[in-house]
Amino acid sequence: MANAKLRFGAFMAPFHPVDENPTLALERDLELIQHMDKLNYDEIWIGEHHSAGYEIIASPELFIATAAERTRQIRLGTGVVSLPYHNPLMVAERINQLDHITRGRTMCGVGPGALPSDAKMIGIEVVKQRDMMDEALDALVPLLHGETVTKKTDWFTLQNARLHITPYSRPAVEMAVASQISPTGATAAGRHGIGLLSIGATTAGGFNALASNWAICEQTARDCGKTVDRRNWRLVGPVHVAETREKARENVKFGLRKWLFYFQEVAALALAPFADGSDPVDALVDSGMAVVGTPEDCIAQIERLQKQSGGFGAFLQLAHNWANWEATQRSYEMIARYVMPHFQNGNDNRVESLEYARTNFAELVGQAKVAIGSRVAEHIAKKGSENISPDVVQALDAEIKRVAASRPSPARPDMTTRAGK
Repeated sequence: MANAKLRFGAFMAPFHPVDENPTLALERDLELIQHMDKLNYDEIWIGEHHSAGYEIIASPELFIATAAERTRQIRLGTGVVSLPYHNPLMVAERINQLDHITRGRTMCGVGPGALPSDAKMIGIEVVKQRDMMDEALDALVPLLHGETVTKKTDWFTLQNARLHITPYSRPAVEMAVASQISPTGATAAGRHGIGLLSIGATTAGGFNALASNWAICEQTARDCGKTVDRRNWRLVGPVHVAETREKARENVKFGLRKWLFYFQEVAALALAPFADGSDPVDALVDSGMAVVGTPEDCIAQIERLQKQSGGFGAFLQLAHNWANWEATQRSYEMIARYVMPHFQNGNDNRVESLEYARTNFAELVGQAKVAIGSRVAEHIAKKGSENISPDVVQALDAEIKRVAASRPSPARPDMTTRAGK
């Protein structure tokens, strides 16, 4: 029986330097989602930001609606809606409409809002954002389940509020809460029995907090009479792979420093190591923050995360522009070809079949010889040997002996060769 598959996807903020055309950058984001859909990735989460220059998607819902028309099967999530910026009924209405027009491919990720500069523009105190998220989530979850909600806070009022149309997904759209290091996201996810998005899973603090945050999520769920499932836990980390580590390092010279500049000097998120004069790729790789290498390196990183966390349901690449467009597409393709099957048992049956044929090579070849020889003998018995050269059987014997003699040693050959494929 096949085991549950580890799912794969991406978390797209996105991050676009201010020296390129924003219209074309958004188009390339859509093209990346189309590329992922063709490669059979499971899901993509799209962010909401309103300032600081790099993260230029203001409405993940609008972006999802566009991407849905260009894709076939990939699931599309808000990653995340900043709940303090919206009335919860309006969020529920937009998500529910998306769920209908995508035929159930929509997911709803929520958070308090990541950029203080966003909150400042609309007069929200940063210190209040997490409390506001909790209040909004208390209304949003029942709304998306089709319930009627009456709730009054100091920043929104709902009076017998409910969705205008019945939910498409039952019992509701899948939901997840963003989490980094603090227990805020894990507590909220547990309180409502929904999923967890660990955005900083590969940072030092985020990695060390994985097990404790999930424990908090599970304990909170028990205390609230809810259940949570590790299959609904997503871990996010930056990755770029190529055929060799040297090629991967060369690729990321294209845009890595601009990404580091944003996180070290602009964004209020600890997603990159601070500059200390060392090689930035060495700093990212040695700290465990990122993979810049081969598919085997990516496999090792995911296994490291599995061991630290105790298990999760999906690995999401943090979408970036470290490499140019062609190398970025190639990286996503190589992960789909060589990393995803490793964690999804994609080749188990093929490997067993190959090993059986290899182990029983002599027997199977012998059976083939007998079968062919029997037909030759049958033909001679019925039609005579006029058209059968005496060399036929001898040639058959010689070929079987030659093949058997040329077989490799019992050691299993390297099955990972992929250069140029």
